[in-house]
Amino acid sequence: MAAVDALLVGFGWTGAIMAERLTAAGLNVLALERGGWRDTPGNFATTFDQDELRYFWRHHIFQDVAHDTLTFRNRMDQMALPMRRLGSFLPGTGVGGGGVHWNGQVWRFLPSDFVARSHNEERYGKAAIPDDMTIQDYGVTYEELEPHYDTFDYLCGVSGKAGNLNGQIQNGGNPFEGPRSREYPNPPLDMPYGPTLFAQAAADGGFHPFPHPAANLSRAYVNPLGVQLAPCSYCGFCEKFGCGNYSKASAQTTILPILMRRPNFTLRTNSEALKIEVDSTRKHSTGVTYVDESGNTRFQEAELVILTAYMLQNVRLLLLSGIGTPYNPMTGQGVIGKNYAYQIMSSVNVFYDDKPLNPFIGAGALGMIIDDFNGDNFDHTGLDFIGGGYVGAINTGARPIETHPTPDNTPKWGSGWKKAVAANYLKTMSIATHGAVMSYRGNYVDLDPSYTDVYGRPLLRMTFDFGESEHRRSDYLTDRAIDVAKRMGAREYSANRRTGSYSIVPYQTTHNTGGAIMGSNPRNSAVNRYLQSWDVPNLFVSGASAFPQNAGYNPMGTVAALTYWSADAITTQYRKSPGPLVPT
Repeated sequence: MAAVDALLVGFGWTGAIMAERLTAAGLNVLALERGGWRDTPGNFATTFDQDELRYFWRHHIFQDVAHDTLTFRNRMDQMALPMRRLGSFLPGTGVGGGGVHWNGQVWRFLPSDFVARSHNEERYGKAAIPDDMTIQDYGVTYEELEPHYDTFDYLCGVSGKAGNLNGQIQNGGNPFEGPRSREYPNPPLDMPYGPTLFAQAAADGGFHPFPHPAANLSRAYVNPLGVQLAPCSYCGFCEKFGCGNYSKASAQTTILPILMRRPNFTLRTNSEALKIEVDSTRKHSTGVTYVDESGNTRFQEAELVILTAYMLQNVRLLLLSGIGTPYNPMTGQGVIGKNYAYQIMSSVNVFYDDKPLNPFIGAGALGMIIDDFNGDNFDHTGLDFIGGGYVGAINTGARPIETHPTPDNTPKWGSGWKKAVAANYLKTMSIATHGAVMSYRGNYVDLDPSYTDVYGRPLLRMTFDFGESEHRRSDYLTDRAIDVAKRMGAREYSANRRTGSYSIVPYQTTHNTGGAIMGSNPRNSAVNRYLQSWDVPNLFVSGASAFPQNAGYNPMGTVAALTYWSADAITTQYRKSPGPLVPT
């Protein structure tokens, strides 16, 4: 097939962002997407999309584990077994990827998050970082990414309130955030009763509540590409669902109406990449071998190859293609698969007798948050952990099959349980904690030696468990959530702490990170500060696979900012002088 300027593998949020930027710069771009075409009227119309059984429980828009899955174990001395049903995380498939069913929670990492090792060593000493903790600096700063965060905010029409405008703290926003160059494009969503009660109690406790930044629109909006979005209807079907109202930002509602009309862009759906091909020097990619929608194996030649799939697929494709040195946890050598990380969650349910909270009124990022205990916003001296997380009350919709909170000592089934669900559903709210996870020597991904996919390729194997630091951090955040719960005047509260080893079974977050991490040199990272492969300079790898560790926020805002940053480097630097953008 005729060569293209740029070949993208995967077509979710990062693929759409990258394609829009590169085509706008005049490049001829082709994208391969392993799933099918999906658009708002054909796939997410409100007449059938708000179906909890179909979309959440039967995984209608998620990855099909019968076609492709991974194996999992907590420790290296265990046998990894295939994930036969999606649980802890829900990778998407098809056009738009996981951005179709995300909540729309848009965060900027803190400035200190990008220098996690150097910042914490400087403030607390090298002893604050355990020997087996493999965190490192990103190689790029918040200040460099701020214009790209801003671009994503305005693409999505994010609803929120700035807390730091050019260094000036603003009332009502997050006082801990890094300086932003301008206000959010839209005001915050209207706040329901539960998050309002949380904010009042948090403020009474001396904390600093602010509205969650939301890619759920508070009003009608036209983004910089000229695409129209509608105001949110608070239906409560954001998380794990597409949006039929055009009010949740996704590739479909922000970019594709413009991109799909450009003559220099081509999309091939139902086309799964098998291998990144390289020439005899192994320093230059020639293109990608893939299986097309008819089951035929094809080769697509390209001047530039960019991995824009989900983190798990990005890393697996690098390993299958033999690009970079696979990570060896025994020696600590190698980089591909290194520093897999996740999030750690807990919650506190608050029960009232007299307050109609109506939790079914929701949106993906509808809530009030405190950031007083995120990152290094508080003194960690004597706490025996670094990092933190946010605490907040977020009304995502309390969908009835999924949501049935009951007080402690309620029977687990039968008439007593049914009565408790009926009595508490409308008068219960949850305070959530969303904690960072550091990277460790024993947490990584590699190719499984025993299990293969439908094409006979080794499955990706995940080895992961929470460290002691994660449990201490989560307990600390849960205690802070309890502090607020005690001030809320409820009948009672019930804490749900994260204990024991990580389990891949219950849903937690689709916030998998690492495996093709960025850094300052090829000894400790797979890609440089521009997401360019150290080994193959005409290969770039976008997505959360670049995170050296995971901060206490949802990753998409930073994934988008890094994608814009990388696209800018490609169009303004690499195209003018192809080759390594960072000397080794």
